[in-house]
Amino acid sequence: MRLRQPMPEITGAAEWLNGEVTREQLVGEKPTLIHFWSISCHLCKVAMPSVNELRDQYKDNLNVMAVHMPRSENDMNMEEIKQVATEHSISQPIFVDHNHILTDAFENQYVPAYYLFDHNGLLRHFQAGGSGLKMLEKRVNRVLEEMEKEE
Repeated sequence: MRLRQPMPEITGAAEWLNGEVTREQLVGEKPTLIHFWSISCHLCKVAMPSVNELRDQYKDNLNVMAVHMPRSENDMNMEEIKQVATEHSISQPIFVDHNHILTDAFENQYVPAYYLFDHNGLLRHFQAGGSGLKMLEKRVNRVLEEMEKEE
């Protein structure tokens, strides 16, 4: 995905964990962070506390959604996905993308990967890899500040 592209439709999940959300629910009132992860991804697990911190710190001003992107057959074990989600306190909605429908819509190739959309549903920041979550937080703040100026 390129910057300023609109958020794809959030459809085609093999299963949802922690509730289900639609694009319509994510666009309009506040920015949205969508992060891709996988149970076989060590960096994803290392980064998860930082993602959860962002989620909790900005809970009133930011939508957060997770996408579980399997990297192999072994990553499609629902019990293990649920277990890892619980172990790593992933309480936000999780789109389980066994068929890579959302992965393909985002043209995503990486885990972890982070997509930040503004409240209008336009992509404002993308990054991949386990480091650089401070940069992600700066981008969240910038998008929130821009939103305040609009009001």
